[in-house]
Amino acid sequence: MSETNLTSAELYINRELSWLEFDHRVLMEGKNPDVPLLERLKFLAIVSSNLDEFFMIRVAGLKQQEVAAVPATDPSGLTPTGQLVCIGQRVRQLVAEQTAAIHDVLDHLAEQGIHMLSRDDWSPSQRRFLEDYFRQDVEPAVTPIAIQDVQPKPLLAGLRLNVALRLQNPDAPEAEPKIAVLPVPRGLPRFVTIPAREGLQVATLEDVVAAFADRLFPGYDIIDSAAFRLSRDNDVSVRDDEADDLLRSIEHAVRDRMRRQVVRLEITAGADPALLEYLRECFEITDDDVYSIAGMLGAADLMDVATRPGFDELKYDDWPAQTPRDLLRSDDLLTTLQERDVLLFHPYETFDPVIELLDRAADDGQVIAIKQTLYRTAGDSPIVKALIRAAASGKQVTVLVELKARFDEARNVGWARKLEDAGCDVIYGVAGLKTHAKALMIVRREEYGIRRYVHLATGNYNDRTAKLYSDIGLMTTDRELANDVSAFFNLLTGYSHEVGWSRLAIAPTGLRPRILELIEREIQSSTDAQPGQIIAKINSLQDPKVIRALYRASQAGVQIQLNVRGICCLRPGVPGVSETIEVVSIIDRYLEHARVVYFRNGGHGEIYLSSADWMVRNLDKRLETLFPVVSDDRQKRLRKILRTYFRDNVKARRLLPDGSWEPVNTQGDRVRSQEACWREAVAAVRASENEGPQFRPIRNPDRGEP
Repeated sequence: MSETNLTSAELYINRELSWLEFDHRVLMEGKNPDVPLLERLKFLAIVSSNLDEFFMIRVAGLKQQEVAAVPATDPSGLTPTGQLVCIGQRVRQLVAEQTAAIHDVLDHLAEQGIHMLSRDDWSPSQRRFLEDYFRQDVEPAVTPIAIQDVQPKPLLAGLRLNVALRLQNPDAPEAEPKIAVLPVPRGLPRFVTIPAREGLQVATLEDVVAAFADRLFPGYDIIDSAAFRLSRDNDVSVRDDEADDLLRSIEHAVRDRMRRQVVRLEITAGADPALLEYLRECFEITDDDVYSIAGMLGAADLMDVATRPGFDELKYDDWPAQTPRDLLRSDDLLTTLQERDVLLFHPYETFDPVIELLDRAADDGQVIAIKQTLYRTAGDSPIVKALIRAAASGKQVTVLVELKARFDEARNVGWARKLEDAGCDVIYGVAGLKTHAKALMIVRREEYGIRRYVHLATGNYNDRTAKLYSDIGLMTTDRELANDVSAFFNLLTGYSHEVGWSRLAIAPTGLRPRILELIEREIQSSTDAQPGQIIAKINSLQDPKVIRALYRASQAGVQIQLNVRGICCLRPGVPGVSETIEVVSIIDRYLEHARVVYFRNGGHGEIYLSSADWMVRNLDKRLETLFPVVSDDRQKRLRKILRTYFRDNVKARRLLPDGSWEPVNTQGDRVRSQEACWREAVAAVRASENEGPQFRPIRNPDRGEP
């Protein structure tokens, strides 16, 4: 088949619909009876948070294209309008299925002593308690808004719960009812705990507001009420190539999101038609933008119930992070790194060595400089604290803080200011690009000269998500890789041009060409006797050039296994095009986030880690890294990890040519890949307990924890 044929729309799955199928796979975990009840509730909450972001970014972008009458189609042949129609149909199916699943889980939780009480369920004593709570805590925080007779209309924030009311003056029954809005206070818990002798009983705050709203409108009767919620266009771009002050520009963009166009109205099913019609006209949306929900709005807040202390029997068993295998017989991190590379597999292995490396560097008089990229950090980041301490001790500290990390802009602005105040050299990204690479370099003066300690990873420098995301990092003092990382930081912070990289491939200029080159090499080395092989674990696959290269590789007989957590626009199993391609996806307790790719290379296998997914945005619009793992032992371990993922027959689903997903064949021994990875980490620690000293992070009083 020619290259032209490989651009046929029939060979591509629409990106947005593929994203919604990922959300459906998350939903299926929420429906899975083998998953503990509170964990099911988490998955169902994640569905809502995912859809919120989807509407604010992806749907908003398509609406912008529709208004601009963009004529282009996506690789699957859909126009912006066509995509919006398909999205609306699929989302309504998803929300109906999610709502039913939430009701099912809540019914089962009630049997276990966790009760989510609706207004009709309140006993007289519970109602008295909630009325007292409303009077003392809620009423002072509520601001009634009469939106009907006010111009301009008051601004209602996106993703905030509101209660809309129709009010009738009993002294003028013939008059048109008034419409008012009560924004549900954000500073109060969404779920109000009701005293109970045992178990947990909660009511939703919006029910409490609606039940006692008459106290706020003396002289009026409330004839109807409904909860509603808006999603606004949050696809706010920042022209950082033109901004005189990027921090100020980012802060303005965050505020601007409050005023953007409404792209979705969620409202309680059964709301009065007159009330619904008024809201629709008020926010200038169409019927296609209205989603009536026969259940809880903003179900992402159910995460609060799912993560409350107690009820451990309704949660996953604890899988404590283990000492990294490469540090099991190490009593000093720096000495070990001088001798060998260290592979870190989170969250099965602890993130502590990364923090330890920075803590040591901050207090080490022999350390000259620290350079690091920061994309998303925790709210109370020990990483940032170590950098601040290092700068305070007189070290040269250079930090690239990516201010354009969506939805983390405000936090990153705050960290950037603190780092600047501490004396760090702070770089705010590169004009026109997001810096998504995960890189750290520590420059240390030692007996025989300067040595550079490098950490490169697939995941962010965030000690909290390192407990929830499955990621892989590499610590090394390899000179060639250190030279490349040093040049990479010079590229980020100065006016230097790209160099001839020895180990690294960098997006947006060299990463896609390197991937295509490696795929082409696999095609050329593939024979009937020894077919080529590509195994890749990534979050998303959308880039048309990479997909076409994979199609050509399949046509050449290369065996291709893809583990894709989220979006996948490639169609596997198409006769004559992708018959040798298998695509699976794993949704489990940890978010699969690592990017790993293996090439057989004619029997001389190579394996790479990367910060980048195979998407246009990563390969064209971000600074990303791809780097090889050259140690035989670490290569062998990574290949074993990849094989484990493709042996999963518990949590894995397989992509079919029509774009649907099905559970993999469950015959044979039961393999749950995440559980297997954790048990492997535990077994490694147990096997080495009596063989030598273990890695123990230094306790730093400034951190207050190991």
